[in-house]
Amino acid sequence: MPDRAYWSALENLIAAIRITIDRSAGSAHALNTEIIYALDYEYLSVTRAGDGAGVDVWIGSTLPRRLVEVIMTVDLFKHDVEQKLLLGCTPEEGRRLEAFHTVGRQTGWLLWRDLD
Repeated sequence: MPDRAYWSALENLIAAIRITIDRSAGSAHALNTEIIYALDYEYLSVTRAGDGAGVDVWIGSTLPRRLVEVIMTVDLFKHDVEQKLLLGCTPEEGRRLEAFHTVGRQTGWLLWRDLD
């Protein structure tokens, strides 16, 4: 499991980089309109993930919007591996997002942060 240094490095990245809205909650995916985003799906500008785009960020319903989870994904269609950062997500929201990323040729693994 990730240690404190990993979570701290991610928090520092989030604090230093502007979060840009990509898809609002309730909006449909651009290529597959059957896919509806349950939460705001955003990205960290000027960063790069496995797919060459910005690092993905999901925004949950709780405040403060702390980094509480990460979803590790493997996408066999795009041939990439990524981390999705979850800010302010409840455990239930995290499980829903893990299921969202575990469809078709993609699988996700939810890593919960111990905030103690």
